Amino acid sequence: MRAVLFSAFGVLPELTTVPEPGCPAAGILVEVAASGLCRSDWHGWVGHDPDIALPHVPGHEFAGVVSAVGPEVRSCQVGDRVTVPFVSACGTCPTCMRGDLQVCERQTQPGFTHWGSFAEYVAIKNAEVNVVVLPDSLDFATAASLGCRFATAYRAVVHRAAIPPGDWLAVHGCGGVGLAAVMTAVAQGNRVVAIDTSPAARDLARAFGASAVLDPADGPVVAAIRELTGGGAAASLDALGSPPTFHDSVRCLRPRGTHVQVGLAAGIGAVPESILAAVIAGELQLVGSHGMAARDYRELLDRIASGELDPARLVQRTIGLREAPQELATMGSRAGAGITVIEISA
Repeated sequence: MRAVLFSAFGVLPELTTVPEPGCPAAGILVEVAASGLCRSDWHGWVGHDPDIALPHVPGHEFAGVVSAVGPEVRSCQVGDRVTVPFVSACGTCPTCMRGDLQVCERQTQPGFTHWGSFAEYVAIKNAEVNVVVLPDSLDFATAASLGCRFATAYRAVVHRAAIPPGDWLAVHGCGGVGLAAVMTAVAQGNRVVAIDTSPAARDLARAFGASAVLDPADGPVVAAIRELTGGGAAASLDALGSPPTFHDSVRCLRPRGTHVQVGLAAGIGAVPESILAAVIAGELQLVGSHGMAARDYRELLDRIASGELDPARLVQRTIGLREAPQELATMGSRAGAGITVIEISA
């Protein structure tokens, strides 16, 4: 099969031919139709993820058609249109048994723990707890955004921030996750202030319903948010994972506010005492949000079907598999807006 492969961290991947993966007994083999190009893939390529063994095929958010089904699988069949959360749960560990499959103790992640979806086929283990069958009305390019960015943002806003309609949410970083968070929060009835250095990203945040947008270059972000919100945001989401976005996200909260960490925290380092002092003095909550379990996708899919949410608006570019290596390599230094999707057959 054709796949994008890298054999050293930080070295340009190549489009090559590799063996097709086998189908696990309790899993499925998916013929990939579309795969998102995510900043997490870039983190893996530069060596930030200890689970990656070289050589490696990246890609963790995808949609496609089931081409083979293991003998232990009953929940789907060959020909089903599917997507999969980027966290593939085992379904049997104590954490899974408590219902928290998105933080499974024995989780696998396509594109990290094993070869991923920048390829014509990808194998998924434990299909009974990981496969999401898609409605025919949802195209593959849009569905590819659900496995990581949109589903992650949806759960972060609806279930982790969980603020009432009318309250303010600050979103720091308006890439794919941040813009999905803006869209979701607006649908929830929240007022949103979106922060990003990219004019294109700010324009999209405004188009998706943000009440205000801020450019960090224009002045101190925390003071601006506090003024806009009348004392601080009820919740704040760091969708990037940098020292400035993390610090601003915590400091912009009103008393008893909630900071939600979604962006991978590369380079944040030790948390300053001043941040901990603010957490104590304001009785702030600092929570993480790590994807969304397959069983919880029905709620999201229903809201997409009703028109309340439209993730298709996030897909700003589609490219072919041949273009993916260069796009991946430049992702860390190039400001983008929305989601880029790889069409595998193109």
